[in-house]
Order: sequence, then C-alpha cells, then structure tokens
Amino acid sequence: MSSSTQRGGCQCGAIRYEIKGEPVVLYRCHCTECQTQSGSGFGMSMWVRGGDFQITQGTPKSTVRVADSGREIQGEFCGDCGTRLFGKSSMLEADYVVLKPGTLDDATDLKPQADIWLQSKQSWFTAPETTEHFQGQPDFVEWLKP
Repeated sequence: MSSSTQRGGCQCGAIRYEIKGEPVVLYRCHCTECQTQSGSGFGMSMWVRGGDFQITQGTPKSTVRVADSGREIQGEFCGDCGTRLFGKSSMLEADYVVLKPGTLDDATDLKPQADIWLQSKQSWFTAPETTEHFQGQPDFVEWLKP
C-alpha cells in the first residue's frame, strides 16, 4: 500500500476514518478468536501508527475482552451495522491501531506479510511461501521494530 491517504469505514457509512502514512504490518491471523470474529477461516489485521489514524465521521462503540494471555483487547465497531473496524493493542509501548483492512474503501493492494497462529488454521488453508509463518503469537516488539 502506498503512503497516500487511505479512507475507509463501516458497511452502513455511519463511521468513517482515514489513515495517513505507511501501514506498519499486514497479516492474516488464524487464531480461533479471529475465526469467530470474522466468521471465516482467518482474520486480517493491519497495524498503523496511532498518529496516522483518525475517525472523520461518527463515534464507534467499544467492546473489551480478555485474551488467553490475560491482556485486555479493545475492539471498536459500528453500533448501527456492527462492522468491526479496529482495535487497540496494549502489547507495545507505542500507540498503534490494529485496523480491519477489509474496511478500507480500496483494499485491492493488500498483500499480507505474515500468517500467524498457523497451529489453529483451517485444514483447507495453505500458507503461501511469500509470507512469514508463525505457529502462535509472534513477538510483536521484535517483529515491528523499524
């Protein structure tokens, strides 16, 4: 994806956002939580710097759940149509937004860099050789270093 401004939002249009700057990382997650959340074999996540992300219309609703690690994970979604938009990560000291990239207006250039939680992937999925492979949770502190 290019560093030009990207825009996106929920299905009904009540929530809109924009991203300025380059995404940090894009990956497919095969954990059972992402499978449940997406209603599919995996979920996609794109990390962007918090300062590069801005809600331009509407106010998302929040949900919080506790991960297997014990960390709280905050998810933001549209209260009208239910579209999951992004989450906040407490894994790193820096401010990041973990965007659901399918909510971008133009997602044609999305190229995942990694597949994580492959130990719980669906049997029909084969991770491509072009991505990094992690059987579980990668060490994001090391992985996302500039």
